[in-house]
Amino acid sequence: MPKAPKTSFYCSACGHEEARWFGRCSACGAWNTAAEAPAAAPAASKGGRAARARWAPAGAPAAHAPRPLAEVEVAAVPRAGTGMGEFDRVLGGGVVPGSLVLVGGDPGIGKSTLLLQLAASFARAGRRVLVIAGEESEEQVRLRAARLGDVPPGLLLLCETDLEAVLEAARATAPDAMVVDSIQTLSRADLEGGPGTVTQVRECGLALMHFAKASRTAVFLVGHVTKDGAVAGPRVLEHMVDAVLYLEGERYQHYRVLRAAKNRFGATHELGVFEMTESGLAEVANPSEAFLSSGARREPGTAVVASIEGSRPLLVEVQALVSGSFYATPQRVTTGFDPRRLAVLLAVLERRVGVRLGRHDVFVTATGGLTLDEPGTDLGVALAVASSSRSRPVLERTLAVGEVSLSGELRRVAHLDQRVREAERLGFARVGVPAVQADEARGGRIEVVPLATVRDAIESLLGERVAPPAEERAVRAAPEVG
Repeated sequence: MPKAPKTSFYCSACGHEEARWFGRCSACGAWNTAAEAPAAAPAASKGGRAARARWAPAGAPAAHAPRPLAEVEVAAVPRAGTGMGEFDRVLGGGVVPGSLVLVGGDPGIGKSTLLLQLAASFARAGRRVLVIAGEESEEQVRLRAARLGDVPPGLLLLCETDLEAVLEAARATAPDAMVVDSIQTLSRADLEGGPGTVTQVRECGLALMHFAKASRTAVFLVGHVTKDGAVAGPRVLEHMVDAVLYLEGERYQHYRVLRAAKNRFGATHELGVFEMTESGLAEVANPSEAFLSSGARREPGTAVVASIEGSRPLLVEVQALVSGSFYATPQRVTTGFDPRRLAVLLAVLERRVGVRLGRHDVFVTATGGLTLDEPGTDLGVALAVASSSRSRPVLERTLAVGEVSLSGELRRVAHLDQRVREAERLGFARVGVPAVQADEARGGRIEVVPLATVRDAIESLLGERVAPPAEERAVRAAPEVG
């Protein structure tokens, strides 16, 4: 009598396989992530010869014997331009044939729109593109395509959720690129569980990876995200793809930011900026001008920072509001800035400068929906908070650059010359920089103000005091508790 197939388990967080059930994964340490793997799944997921024959198209190269790495010929990686400069910038210069790219983002942020524009641009260049729609009907996709512009003849559409049918259509049409919207809607009939389950997402992603590598077809996957912002499904999906891109931004704002969390063919610190319009996502040629608001620079609580995003500097306006608190514990609310970093800056302002914020709520936001992670923006945020607290606006057309240390001193920042040149190009009159590297910023028409500490920056870059409202004066006059 034949033996029953042995059941195995794997971690839904990292994909580590175990022969028995476990409470905590021995590879990544996550709890309660054990998932049962069907008996048929391991043979396909381990990349055996039968699995390759099933998923690889006809004429795929057979496996060969190992060879010395030194004998492998190195050639330039061919890239195909997408026709969208901001998208090419994030990918590292264009799409690599045979690459597998995962695009994630919040619902309604524009993932499907962006990839449909990409597919149409590819097709207009004479390439054949296959779009797999698992969430929308043909009429819905056609309406979106009509809104984006003319539909080229090389753009093919298939509304299907069965993986085998999708791969058969891909083998028959032999596209140069394929868009799958979304990976959570695909399923294999021989696997247990419905579409979107951990097993289905992992095995469908692996099959599409085999197809992309064997056929040299660039495959783009749309991925749903969890409430924490990560791509839904097993993390092994992010490990197997060549690039992971995130489309970010506030749903009700115009601007969208495309970031690379992983990229095997380029840098991961590049950033693409788009604007949502009636005809789709339009590239923003000058992001610095888009993130600056010229009308609010004379108001207290506003400062301009320069953040290095990839190979270019972006000038972004930071707004801060310091208001009397009505709670026992004051609020610290941020949008586009790390709240823990803000807590450090507030402590430095209170201890090193004397800006008393213990009974005040502090709100900080970066305009345009951009997230400021670069340490060179510390001085601008601290300056905006001090400006709002003391009702003294920052001098007009002033840029603040510097990393703030716990002692209140300003540390060196990278690419200072690029930040200063961008400010000079946009018509700024002066730039405050760390005194230790002031020589790196000299030579242009812009005034360079060397600053040793945060106190120096507040004394040099803030203008005349503006009278605060009466209720704000009453809160400031009250004695500090503790």
